[in-house]
Amino acid sequence: MFKIALIIALFLVAVTGAADESHATITKYENEIKNDGSYNWEYGTSNGIQAKESGVGSAYAAGSVAYTAPDGQNIQLEYTADENGYQPRGAHLPTPPPTPEHILKALAYIEAHPFTRIQLRT
Repeated sequence: MFKIALIIALFLVAVTGAADESHATITKYENEIKNDGSYNWEYGTSNGIQAKESGVGSAYAAGSVAYTAPDGQNIQLEYTADENGYQPRGAHLPTPPPTPEHILKALAYIEAHPFTRIQLRT
């Protein structure tokens, strides 16, 4: 999971680097790996990119990335990665449309009328 989060962070850095930011410098860098498998890392750059993550081996990770998109929008992404998968959160992420009423009614009907299992002969 650490690798996935690191790849995403590096991708975001690459995307923000599309403009001429070749003179950006690293203003903060911390990296700590402990004997119990937990870790913390954090970095910042002179062009406003900030990222940090902490976790335990490949079992859990939580972190954030913040930068200014080429269109000027401030992007703030927080994420966790655990047994439930990668879960990003950010105002810039797309959201699904609301579930149509007829689908909600169908799901309620299915829940209220569970299917009786039958045993097939083998």
